[in-house]
Amino acid sequence: MLKHWLSNKHRNHQAALLLSALLALGIGYFTLTPNSGTLTSSDKLDHLLGFAALLLPPALLYRHALYWLLPCAIAFGGVIEIIQPYVNRNGEWGDFWADAIGAILGASLGLFFRYFFGKRLPVG
Repeated sequence: MLKHWLSNKHRNHQAALLLSALLALGIGYFTLTPNSGTLTSSDKLDHLLGFAALLLPPALLYRHALYWLLPCAIAFGGVIEIIQPYVNRNGEWGDFWADAIGAILGASLGLFFRYFFGKRLPVG
């Protein structure tokens, strides 16, 4: 059943973009509201994992979206860091670089999984 569901390219594209949009909303919320701590022991690791998760679904299910989504994700990280001082948070270059590296890592992992497991799960 999963194999049949994943074989629908249009559905894969919609699912990848919807999941990334929801993740972007979550990232925006948690980075622009009062600091409630970190998910891991490191703020930079939180940024890296968040942006990796943001790009993993489209890299796996809709790789052509990466042409525009990867630069947008990196710009999104930059905009967050610019806005943070206006919402009583600290914008940091280190956070921006963690966002960018995380986005590239998530895209790379998604493409890796797509390449090596795509024959078993026919992703679109």
